Amino acid sequence: MKEQELLDSIPSVDLADFTSGNPELKQKFVNEIGAAFTNIGFVAVKNHGLSDELREKLYDAVQKFFYQDDELKTKYEFPELAGQRGYIGKNKETAKGFKKPDLKEFYHIGQLNPREDMPDNIFPAEVPDFEKYTTETFKTFENTGRTLLKAIALYLNLPEDYFEEKVYQGDSILRALHYFPIENPELLEEGAVRAAAHGDINLITLLMGASADGLQVLRADGEWISVTALPDQIVINVGDMLDRLTNHKLKSTIHRVVNPPVEKMKTSRFSIPFFMHPRADMDLTCLESCVTAENPKKYVDMTAGEFLDERLRELGLKK
Repeated sequence: MKEQELLDSIPSVDLADFTSGNPELKQKFVNEIGAAFTNIGFVAVKNHGLSDELREKLYDAVQKFFYQDDELKTKYEFPELAGQRGYIGKNKETAKGFKKPDLKEFYHIGQLNPREDMPDNIFPAEVPDFEKYTTETFKTFENTGRTLLKAIALYLNLPEDYFEEKVYQGDSILRALHYFPIENPELLEEGAVRAAAHGDINLITLLMGASADGLQVLRADGEWISVTALPDQIVINVGDMLDRLTNHKLKSTIHRVVNPPVEKMKTSRFSIPFFMHPRADMDLTCLESCVTAENPKKYVDMTAGEFLDERLRELGLKK
């Protein structure tokens, strides 16, 4: 396998190239996203379908919810759902391999066109705009994610619609995240950070600009680089499921959210990723085309549902 290039920032692509109807521009996009995902696992994308207006209204509604009292928020917390819907309180999720829980609280919105076995979504009655803008964003990003997966399928020499039926009514999650203010930074336990180093579970993650800096990606040489997207871009990264499927040809790169400098510790940071998941029955067995003598098979065979279940237990969300 060739050495990974060491980039100082993540590459940028334009989704309008892929949807332009021009075969050369479409192929250019496929090549660019493939190169980014085989190298650093992250890419910044413009013309992604999320308007500035929707993003602002979404953040506004999400902030209104998280600024409510904890007592109100916990009305929407249902431990039996293993963190798949509704509110998940402070100190509940611990990154794989870490002992200290992340300094965050979050809210999950799942599939809007659910299969029979899926739990219903839960929305806070006290913030009427919350349901409107989270569901609108879910629809937008689910569509954008499907388009990106078509490009990824072509890069892998698969039929363009290879992922379509696998993500239809899939287990995707829109996560509204609040990294709460740290009022007494001097009392923080050592090792407690906003989001410890981790890989995402899913196929791909779509992330709109956060309200503050902090996201960093681990480069192949062990250096952390800061991820900054321009205002008109979203950041896309490979998740562990796509890494498994492609036998680590497309790389799920470890990333983290670092604590701000001490003078900014008492401020909130909001972030809203969309985790694109397939259906639980998707087979994640490594594609034969990605297994070679130089790159022997790295992963045991399992379904997306089995993998998700294993990871939710590791994260402490499922007992």
